[in-house]
Amino acid sequence: MSATADFTEDQADGGTLRFSGDLSLAQLGSLPDRLNGYGGNVRRLDLSDVDRLDTVGAYLVHRFASKHDAQVDGLNDDQRHLMDQVERADQPVAMRPAHVNSFIRVMGEVGQATSSMGRTLLGLLGFMGATVLAFGQVLRHPRRFRYNSVVHEFESVGVSALGIVGLMSFLIGIVIAQQGAVQLRQFGAEVFTINLVGRITLRELGVLMTAIMVAGRSGSAFAAQLGTMKLTEEIDAMRTIGVSPMEALVLPRTIAAVVLMPLLGFYASLLAILGGGLLSWATLGIPPVTFIQRIREVVPITDLYVGLIKAPVFGAIIAIAGCFQGMQVESDAEQVGQRTTAAVVQAIFLVIVLDAFFAVFFTWVGWD
Repeated sequence: MSATADFTEDQADGGTLRFSGDLSLAQLGSLPDRLNGYGGNVRRLDLSDVDRLDTVGAYLVHRFASKHDAQVDGLNDDQRHLMDQVERADQPVAMRPAHVNSFIRVMGEVGQATSSMGRTLLGLLGFMGATVLAFGQVLRHPRRFRYNSVVHEFESVGVSALGIVGLMSFLIGIVIAQQGAVQLRQFGAEVFTINLVGRITLRELGVLMTAIMVAGRSGSAFAAQLGTMKLTEEIDAMRTIGVSPMEALVLPRTIAAVVLMPLLGFYASLLAILGGGLLSWATLGIPPVTFIQRIREVVPITDLYVGLIKAPVFGAIIAIAGCFQGMQVESDAEQVGQRTTAAVVQAIFLVIVLDAFFAVFFTWVGWD
């Protein structure tokens, strides 16, 4: 068994410490404490009598030599190589990053965000293409269409959302009528509150607010469901047994959102008009019969067409964004929450961008 590490002092040789024994972690004993408490003059460390030297012993000798500015002698080739490695590794670590110009840092963050947005948009377009291909495969092989899954998603996306969508739309109709009446009263034109409620709900807010509600409710659910399945490797198991996740999971959700968004949008528009009519009756004294008759006169049928055309596009965007983000979950449960948030933000952003595009397009074709 190797001897415990030790050292002797030789002041006659100009202040030399001669180490002996085994300079390894198991045999150091009290040597570190004795070296820390040593107060004599040291010019040279002699390790010629050391039997074994490991990384801990080399670091101990290096630290002591650096503290006293002493020279280390008596090392063989392997020990000298180890000491050189320890010396190179013993460098100060910057605990804080170096100062970076604020403009460069901001531009770097903008660049990273732009690059990330571009990659996400490219991935979303690819996922949309994969959904279209899956729909084509189902059309070619109708037996692969999952009726039960679609009906279940109908209930989740549509029936379960009737309450919250209806309440939100009813209250929005009241708010629009109240704010419009207050402003129009200054010009003695309170009757045009009916025009405002009818056109803005059928053309814009009925479908847009429904899309935002569906994105927050169903789009987030799609992302969370598929993200959890991806995390628990259920989607990998489906691929292993020959089941396409696009056909079994993504397509039913997309079909449900596309089919039910026009119905939910029309339902929301009706309830918004109902809310505006009740407020007009209560505050402006406009009877319900007059309100309905006026709605029929001032609201062109093209406003209804505009809302019904936009609705399925919004539904497709919401479903595809939610499913795409859910399928991106990779490593841990934290990503499920992050991807769910990203799905909602992405869906609402794309819905508003498309709504602006539709507004310009329908004005250009004369449906204004």
